[in-house]
Formats: sequence, structure tokens, C-alpha cells
Amino acid sequence: MIGDLHVHTTRSDGSYSPKEAVLMAQARGLDYIGIVDHDTTEGLEEAVELGRALGVVVVPGVEISAYDFKRRRKAHLLGYGYSSPAARVEALCRPLLEARDTRTREQVAILSAAGYPIAIGEVEAAAKGARTLYKQHAMAVLVGKGVADGIYGDVYRRIFGPGGICAGDIRYADAFDALTAIHEDGGIAVLAHPGQLDSWDLLDELLAAGLDGIELYHESHSLADHEKVLARARAWPGVALTGGSDDHGGLGSVNAMGDIRAPFGALESLKRRARPQGG
Repeated sequence: MIGDLHVHTTRSDGSYSPKEAVLMAQARGLDYIGIVDHDTTEGLEEAVELGRALGVVVVPGVEISAYDFKRRRKAHLLGYGYSSPAARVEALCRPLLEARDTRTREQVAILSAAGYPIAIGEVEAAAKGARTLYKQHAMAVLVGKGVADGIYGDVYRRIFGPGGICAGDIRYADAFDALTAIHEDGGIAVLAHPGQLDSWDLLDELLAAGLDGIELYHESHSLADHEKVLARARAWPGVALTGGSDDHGGLGSVNAMGDIRAPFGALESLKRRARPQGG
């Protein structure tokens, strides 16, 4: 089976609706996709039902904005196959979504006051009904007006990077709390793109704490990163290996859905790691 286990939708900072994501998966010849919106499980029942009708397996997922407080680094955790409703994950993520929305609205006000042609209503429209606004939605407005030439280009770095007028991030959830929440909802916990965030030391600690899998294939991963992931997999027999495009559609994607695929047997590997809710 061919699949992509890292897809985002309009429920967070992607530009495809859940329905559009499933239709695209079918059009691109994928047997399964994992929808892993940031800090929310909203909208997945619709996608699962449509996928069932179209012959595309939709793996319910989430990407939790976590943090390694020991090393002061971001560390994203993917959760797959949890029971619905995912009460523990939602409780952990609700403050993150509220803080992110508040911070984005503050950033839009700062940009407007600084002379950028942007208004909160335009950002809300760019978010296509998402409950939480992201800085990517603000950037989409600036790109649309010709102020920036891409979501993650020079303007983004100047505004949101160190020293920028909108620099500063929200407080993320502790990585071990994220691991626990995913497990308590019956989900399978996978560390996302450890090479991108230099999460190798944390990875070893999470594996000892019961982490189920590691994202092997990702746009940010080099061959050296692949070797590091595979070394952990050899040291921890049975650990699941995943991968995918990290497709956000028109909101900053490098690869389209299916351009980076999950490793052979990834879906079956996740199923073997499945646990009962609260396990």
C-alpha cells in the first residue's frame, strides 16, 4: 500500500479542506493518508467517512506542538489512530490553540500598525474558517497583495525571525505530556522529523518512555538523518517508521501530497502498535 502520513488541512495551517485532501489522495493514487493537523483532531470524521467511500484509508492523526524543556527546543509529536473523541489530546491542545490564536491576532495588529496592508478580517478569510489563526494565514494575505513573494521567504524571516517585530512564540506542551495524552486516548505516538528540530537526545528518552514510532521520511531529513532514525529502529525492535510530504497546500509546502511517501509497510506497522484507549 502507498501512503502519505503527514498531511495538513484547513483545520490548522493547510489550504485543503479535509474533503479536498481525501479527493487529492485518490487523484494521486494513494491508498492511505494521515491527516495530522496542528493541535486539533477536528474534522477527521468527515474525512474518514469520505475516504471509506472512495477507497482511501484516512488515518486519524494530530501533530502536537510539544517542547523539550531540558534542551529548550521544539519537538513535534504525531499521534495516530486514537479513539474518538480524543479527550486527553484535546484537553492538552486547547490552551495551545487559544494562545496561538491570540498571538496571531496580536501579530496582525502589530503589522497593521507598522504600515503593512493587512487587516484581521482578511486573515480570517485566508484561514478558510479555521478556528485558530496562524501566522501563515497572515503571510498568505501579504503574498496575495504582492508584499511577500512566498509564505516562508525573506519577508517572513524579517517579520517573525529573531529581532523581527512579530518575533516570539507561544509556550508549547511538554513532550512527555503529549506522549501520555496520545497513549491515554488509545493513539500511537511518533516523534516528527527529529532531524529538523535536532530532537535526537529527546528521541532516546521518549523511546525509553514508550514512544511507538519515528518519522523517517520528511522534506528536512538528510541521508544522515535517515541513518540516525534507522539506528534507533534497530536498537528498539518493533518501533514504527513513518513519513510523508508535510503538505500544507498553498500555505508554504515544498512537496505535494505523495511526493514523499511513508516507508513500505508503515500502515501495518502502526496497526501492530495499536493499543486500547487508556493503554
